[in-house]
This record gives sequence, structure tokens and C-alpha cells, in this order.
Amino acid sequence: MTQPTLSGLSPAKRALREARLRGRSQAAPIAPRAGTGDAPLSHAQERLWFVDQMFPGSTVYNQLVPLRLPGALDQAALERALGEVVRRHDALRTTFREVNGVPVQVVAPFTGFALPVEDLSGDPPRERQEQVRARVARERAHVFDLSAGPLYRASLLRLDAGDHVLLVTMHHIVFDAWSLGVFLRELSVLYDAYREGWDSPLPPLPVQYADYAAWQRSQALAEEGHLAYWRRQLGGAPELLELPADRPRTPVPSFRGAQVPFEAPPGVLDRLHALANAQGATLHMVLLGAFQLLLARYAGTLDVSVGIAVAGRSRREIEGLIGIFVNTLVVRTDLSGDPTFRAVVDRVRETALDAYQHQEVPFERVVAELRPQRSLSHSALYQVAFLLDEVAPAAVGAGGLQAEAPPVGAGGLRLQPLGSEQPESTQLDLTLTLRPHARGLSGSLEYATDLFDEGTIRRMAGHLGRVLEQVAENADLRFSRVELLGGAERALVLEEWSRTGAGVPADRCIHELFEAQAARTPDVVAIEFEGDILSYGALNERANRLAHHLAGLGVGPETRVGICLERGPEMIVSALAVLKAGGAYVPLDPAYPAERLAFVLADAGISVLLTQESLRAALPVGDGIAVVSVDGERAGAAAESAGRPAGGAGSRSLAYVIYTSGSTGRPKGVAVEHGAAAAHLAGFARELEIGAADRVLHFASFGFDVAVEQLFLPLLAGAGLVLRGADLWSPEEWPQRVREAKVTIANLPPAYWREVAEAAGGSALPDLRLLIVGADAMPTEVVGRWRGGVESPARLVNAYGPTEAVIT
Repeated sequence: MTQPTLSGLSPAKRALREARLRGRSQAAPIAPRAGTGDAPLSHAQERLWFVDQMFPGSTVYNQLVPLRLPGALDQAALERALGEVVRRHDALRTTFREVNGVPVQVVAPFTGFALPVEDLSGDPPRERQEQVRARVARERAHVFDLSAGPLYRASLLRLDAGDHVLLVTMHHIVFDAWSLGVFLRELSVLYDAYREGWDSPLPPLPVQYADYAAWQRSQALAEEGHLAYWRRQLGGAPELLELPADRPRTPVPSFRGAQVPFEAPPGVLDRLHALANAQGATLHMVLLGAFQLLLARYAGTLDVSVGIAVAGRSRREIEGLIGIFVNTLVVRTDLSGDPTFRAVVDRVRETALDAYQHQEVPFERVVAELRPQRSLSHSALYQVAFLLDEVAPAAVGAGGLQAEAPPVGAGGLRLQPLGSEQPESTQLDLTLTLRPHARGLSGSLEYATDLFDEGTIRRMAGHLGRVLEQVAENADLRFSRVELLGGAERALVLEEWSRTGAGVPADRCIHELFEAQAARTPDVVAIEFEGDILSYGALNERANRLAHHLAGLGVGPETRVGICLERGPEMIVSALAVLKAGGAYVPLDPAYPAERLAFVLADAGISVLLTQESLRAALPVGDGIAVVSVDGERAGAAAESAGRPAGGAGSRSLAYVIYTSGSTGRPKGVAVEHGAAAAHLAGFARELEIGAADRVLHFASFGFDVAVEQLFLPLLAGAGLVLRGADLWSPEEWPQRVREAKVTIANLPPAYWREVAEAAGGSALPDLRLLIVGADAMPTEVVGRWRGGVESPARLVNAYGPTEAVIT
């Protein structure tokens, strides 16, 4: 773990931070605790203990160290050395139990250590390697029982007289990455001594881990100042970094993971070092800033929190102790104001320096203090981590001892990392590990396979390389100007994938395409609502009259007009009228809470609101918004011209703004232009072969994204639009309603469709030719239930869900 640069600080502050960061604290040393009874758990141990209670049998916190031992081996000396490490460090003899509902540490006395040995030397070479891989996999899959132990395992595989493999596995609750360095150093020293017939040359340990845990629990008052900082720093931070995933987040994660390699472009590392020096920062801060920039672009946010690890050994007496001391700091960076990357580095530097100064408080205490909304589906306060691994020989990453580490051993014992398969588990959504070396900068992106596909993360790795290359070349490049796409990917996304072949001229708008259809089929039924019908010609004329009325109120290109109406033809007339006047409509569901309505009205900058008399009094309308009751002012609108209004909107003009649910934070308004929406609708209509003979069900809420397709697809294709009423049809009555309305195309959310499939057994839907289910996968068992219980020629289409691009 890198440490922050101290240049530029006052002498007093530099001395304080240097003391903290280098583990030279002036605080009183930790003393051995009184008595030998059960000890409390440290905060880090308590967190892992609770995780084990929630996910029994999980191997996500297994720490495997596979080591190759080349050359002649003194097996007795190795066994004795391993045993002495266990004797010296109580953590390796610790288990956990509950006393009156409270977990405690139980340290077992040392009673000796036996090293299991398996001789594979009689097998053919290829089979030996397969056996080694199998043993490594078995160790990774070993389930530790925290209450019974042992939580430390070691075994030796003999490949031949001069080649052995040592497998050491611990649970993270008693071991961290720093502990590996302690373990390897002590093992090497002890092996050399025992091989020569000497006693252990290692001095006694001043304290044990249980002493540290008891001391940490006594620091509540001392931590208060640090907690005040973390309350200020992380208060109000987004609870979840919403990266675009390939699958929805599961309520309970499986912790399955994988990783993809990363290699920075040549020459980048030297330039990033130079930038760090110029800004008084560290390489860690520069790389963290670049990573947070990438995450911000992916997540569409300017407030990014990333977890970083610190050793947590700020006292001399625990530097040589095996146990879990590692702590997590959350670095929250504000990327607002379109800063240059140089400014981003400055922000990260200041935030990181302050975080390091307050690293004494355990992460678990920070979580308890802030009380974020807890969920089993994701970790609290951060879901993405960053690690810069600059410590070579004793470094341990997610996959064990790093492959570039040189052999460890002052004398006869040579410990080499064993090349092993990447881990199949992960604790977070995403973890970036980077390692500078003589050839440049490389690393890996570890990811949760519950959320992401390998291809998605490989693209992200490529985008990270692009970001590093650009900011290394020009640190004054602004956030908004950083390009994620390379030449080939840009051509694929912007050219190949954009060739819709839909035949939509680039200068056409949604309402213009509707007008062309209305001119072709003026007498055909456009809308049917609870027995009332409205033809294409009548719909176009009513929308024109209202559009003229809106234009008189100042509605034109880029004007946001709110529409808050009960379901009915006026809802569709109003949307078309806003587009014809040149404005952009913003749908508002009357059922929304007043707080959400007020937020959208203000956030969208709405200047005109279309509603109806029965709703007007209850709407939280502020000053500066002109309210038009479409029913109360119908006579005035009817007096307007039925001719086509001038409008003035073009294909690059805003067509509509739809707000996300805001279930994971503040709702976001997604703004879509005419050209993008028109191309999407034309392409979708072509793929689904929608025509004049179709009757399309408008089922979704007007404020939901799929309502755009359900509204405009039929009207641009000359089909009939069947609009359901305000009452949501029950799953039991849905088949009858669809049959009576002779609906040919329907689009349903997956949860509702599952209920319909349950309730529709024995139903006949002879007219339904196409059923679309969006937003999620279609479970095989539900498809079978539908096929077996509904008599219909309908083709099932799984549309999943649109991204925040065209239809939100």
C-alpha cells in the first residue's frame, strides 16, 4: 500500500502524518491484557464472524498460499518451523464461540504440530501436475468451521526428491496480507536455524492478537474525533455505485468471481509518476483518480466512493504479529464542475491525506456510526475497491503470492510462488489491482460474475487503458473530454451499430412521422379507450389545436412541459401537442407522492403543466409554472387552428424527459432527442412487423419508459392503440380484457406476466400474435406454464430492458 506524499505540509502536520503513516505513533504501547480468559473480537473479526453466520459454508474469505520449494528439503526442519510459527502466534490457534449471545475468541494451547505429507513422486509428470491442481482446488474449497477450527492448515506435496509444494490455507479472520510477509520471514529464519541444529533466533512477541483486540475495544473515546471526520466526509454519499451490469443485482450474492488481466499502454507509468511528483501526490492517488473518473463515466455520477486498504498496523508492537489488522478507508471524490484531471488528482490527494490521518477508526465502526441502509445484496458504503501493490516479495493478492515475487529465503529454504488458477470468489462488485514493475504497469480487474460478463469487464479494462493514456499525455484534459472508446470500438458503436436501415430521414421528428401516417389513414381508428374511439385524423386535429394553444404560452424547442393526467385519450393528445409545439414532454403520474412531483417539476425546469381540473388543486405547483387544465380550457383550445403548427423542433431537439424511480438514490431525468427516439421506434416496428392490422395494448404507466414504445409504435405504424383505464387489470381478468379488445400485441413487465401465466390456464387468446416481456429474463418454468395453459399463436419475445440511452 502506498503512502501519501508529505511535501507541502507544515512541519508539525508532516511529522504527525509521517508518524501515523509509518506506524510510529507516539501513543502508549499496547500492553498484554490481564488474565488468560476469552477475549473480545476485534472489529474486523466481528464483521467476518457475522458474515460467516449469514453465509455459512462460504469460502470467500479463504486465504491460500501455494508455494513451490525447489531443491533439497529438510522435511523435519520445515515441520518444526511451521509448528513454531503456530506456537508463537496465538491467532493461528484461535477459534470463536458465543457466550451469552456475544462472540469471543478462544485461544487453544499449543500441543504440537504435524505436517501432513503426500508423496506424488511415483506418478507420471503430467499426472503429478494434475494432482497438484486438484489439491489447490480442494484447499480453495475447504470450509472452515470458526467454532471448531483449526483456522490454519498446511500440507506438503512431494513431487520428487528436489521438488515440493507447500499449501498453507488460513481463514481471513486470523490472517491478512501483511501477515503473509511475517509468516514467510519467520518460516525462512526458523527453517535455516532448525536445519543447522540451532534454537529459534526469533525474539518473543511483545503482545498477542487477543491483546490488540481488547485494546481496540477500549478505544471508543479516542475514536470519537476520527468518527466526526467520517460523519462529515461520508454523510449523504450515494449508498450504491450503480455500474451498468449484465444482470440485475441478486438479493443475496453468491460471491462467485473471476478476473481479467490489465496491461497499461507502454510509457504510461513514467508519465504518471512525473504527474504525481508535479502535483505533490503519489502514484496511488493518480491511479485512483483515473479509476474514479472511469467509474463516474460508467455510472453516470459525479460522486464516486472507492474502498482502499491500509495495513492498520500503527503500533510498533503489532508490526510483527500475525492476525487481521487491515482496515478499509472509503475515498469519496467529487467530480463536479468538469474538472481537469490535474484538478481531480488534487481532490483525491487532499481527500486521501485526510482519510489517512483518520485511519485509526475501524471501518466497521464507521459503518455502525453512519448507519447506511443495510442490504445483503451489496456491501455498505462502497462496492468497488482499488489496490496498488508496490510491495514485492511478501505481496499477496486475490490469487495468492504474486507471480513476480522473487524466491524468499536467506539460506536453504526457497519459497517460490506457485502459478495457480485465478480465484473463483469475490467479496465486492469490482476490485482493481495494479502493480508497477520494470516493464510498466499491469494488474487485474476482479469482478462479481453475478453482475458482469467477462466481455463487459474486458471492455472496461480497455477503457481504463484509454483513460490512463490520455491523462498521462495531457493532465489538463477535462473530465467530459476523456474518450473511453478506441478507434475500432468507436466505429463499431457509432457507425456499424447505428446503421438501423429503418429508412428514417435524419431531419424527421416523432410527431412528423405521426402526421404522415394520419394523412395516409385519417379515418382509421387510432385510439380505443373504454368504448370510445378516436381516428387518426381526429387525433391529429385535436393535437394541432392544443399545440397552437401551447405555442401561445411560449412553448417551443427545448421547453419542458409537464403532463399530469389520468389515463385517457387526452394523455396522448397532450403528448403529441407538446411535440408539435416544439417542446419536450415530461410525464408525471398523478399517483406519485407530492414530494416526487415537486422534485420533478423543479429538477426538469418545467414552465408549463398540462393537467385536469380534478387534479389541479392537489399538485405542488410553484411560481413560474403556467398550469393548463385540458378539460377546463378545452373550449379555448378548440378555437385554435386545426392546421399544423410551426413547431420548430428538429431531430436533435429534445422530445421527452422520463425520470428513473430513484429507488437507490435521487431520481434522474433521462433526456431523449427526436432523432434517436424515431430511429429506435422505426427499427422496433420493423423487427416486430407492426402494421395497420395490429391492435397494440398500452398497458404501462405513462411515466414508465416502455410507455413511449406502447404509445408511439402503433401510431407511427398505422395500428390501433388500445388504452387501458386507470384501474390495473387483475391477472385473472387480463385474458378476457385482451380477448374482448382483440389485442394482437402486448408488452408486460415480468412479475405481472408471471401472475397472468399462473391465472390464465385454459384461456384462449386467438388474436394475440406477439407477447413481449421486458426488464428481466423470462424463467423457463413460466414459459412452460404459459405454453401449456394458454391457447394462443402468440410469439414470446424477451426484450429484457432498455438502457438509459433512448427509451431511458
